[in-house]
Amino acid sequence: MKKLFLIIGAPGSGKTTDASLIAHNNYESIAHYSTGELLRDEVASGSDLGKTIDSFVSAGNLVPLDIVINTIISAIKNSPKNVILIDGFPRSDEQMRALDALLSKESSVELISVIEVEVSEQVACERVLGRARGADDNVQVFNNRMKVYTEPLRGIQTFYAAKDLLHKINGERSIEEIVAEMDSYIKSKI
Repeated sequence: MKKLFLIIGAPGSGKTTDASLIAHNNYESIAHYSTGELLRDEVASGSDLGKTIDSFVSAGNLVPLDIVINTIISAIKNSPKNVILIDGFPRSDEQMRALDALLSKESSVELISVIEVEVSEQVACERVLGRARGADDNVQVFNNRMKVYTEPLRGIQTFYAAKDLLHKINGERSIEEIVAEMDSYIKSKI
């Protein structure tokens, strides 16, 4: 059975970096997929699907549910590893409930934990504007992305806390400290 860990956090929280370092350090047993990277790869391919995704991402809006869920489930099922970290998902109540419904019928994948990397909005903004990785890294788009992230957050936290799956990590420390804590926590659950 595949063991799934979802890693959530504000734009700029470091969730993708943290998860990729953990997967790199445990390459024999842990796979990492960033929802954002999976979607960006599709955009970069120039496909019609990529153009559709780009029209949402470039405005800082959520990509439609069916596209995201299918992208994630495909990554999980095709993964050669049994421990899978997916960051950047869920980002809405609708995404959370759709994934939960799908996993309740899926006997080969178990959601082990949802790890929230917590950072203040100020730290998140400084990090995003500091990295300036693409056209979507500006104050206006950041503010929209932050709003898109924070609006459903309380409901997501409540939902996973009620299932005893939510684990919070302070994301305002050094990468080494955050990765060490997250790695230790994941290993304690597998």
